[in-house]
Amino acid sequence: MLAGVLAVFQTPFDDRDRIDYPALEKLFDWVFANGADGVVFAMVSEILRLSSQERDEVATMAGRLSRGRGSCVLSVGAESLTTAVRHARHAADSGADAVMATPPVLHAVGEDELLHYFTTIAASVDIPLVVQDASGYVGRPLSIGLQARLHGELGDRVMFKPEAPPIGPRLTRLLTATGGRARVFEGTGGLFLIDSFRRGAVGTMPASDVVWALSALWRALCEGDFPRAYRIAGPLAQLVSLQTTLDSFVAVEKHLLVRQGVLPSDRMRGPVADVLDAQGRDEVGRLADLLRAAVDEPPA
Repeated sequence: MLAGVLAVFQTPFDDRDRIDYPALEKLFDWVFANGADGVVFAMVSEILRLSSQERDEVATMAGRLSRGRGSCVLSVGAESLTTAVRHARHAADSGADAVMATPPVLHAVGEDELLHYFTTIAASVDIPLVVQDASGYVGRPLSIGLQARLHGELGDRVMFKPEAPPIGPRLTRLLTATGGRARVFEGTGGLFLIDSFRRGAVGTMPASDVVWALSALWRALCEGDFPRAYRIAGPLAQLVSLQTTLDSFVAVEKHLLVRQGVLPSDRMRGPVADVLDAQGRDEVGRLADLLRAAVDEPPA
């Protein structure tokens, strides 16, 4: 069963916009050394800016680099079901422990069509499916009713990453609608992790830039050390609050990975909607330092 801190890794690029595979391998080493229970290839991996061949290459590498170290979840969502199924089968062949799918975003489709989309992806592989409501970034929220229908059809083979506000109440409604059986991951970078944990989340899928803080926060929650959890969650929440769009998330994450000596470059593929200016970098640095101090603070 997937659980715990599954870090969404970033895709490093060189100055010619090619994927920097040695840097990606170093990032994986760092993520697992800093407490991750697994990795995820998803939205803030800039997956929408990769070619199909690049997606396959990164998926293959992610499966190889995570083997024996933690779980691997590979995103397969696409605008066409045919493409999503192709990605899912490649993910399974690459050694993924689960696939994750967002719904198509270009057109609003009915719930029966979405049910068919997700159940067909699930049927194409023999590993679990994580249904991602990415409407915090793109698309439209998935209804609780649809998610309950998916759980009814797929049972333990489906998990959920809900990101439509209000996060907490919708998580509780989903658990209620599935008799408390749905397995749900917090998906807002840790911003609502304490509340989600109290409501029944089985883990979180944050970015990799401060995975050491999310791992410490998750362990504190599992151990019932809520004072420590709240100390860590304070600066973490302020840091995440600076990230309001998909590109701003990526910009902050890559900046912090460069600042910590993990990646050689914070380059993003364009066109980019939001960049991090000098004052923003300063504030991100201050909050990251406060977060590190909270994590390193000895027990009372």
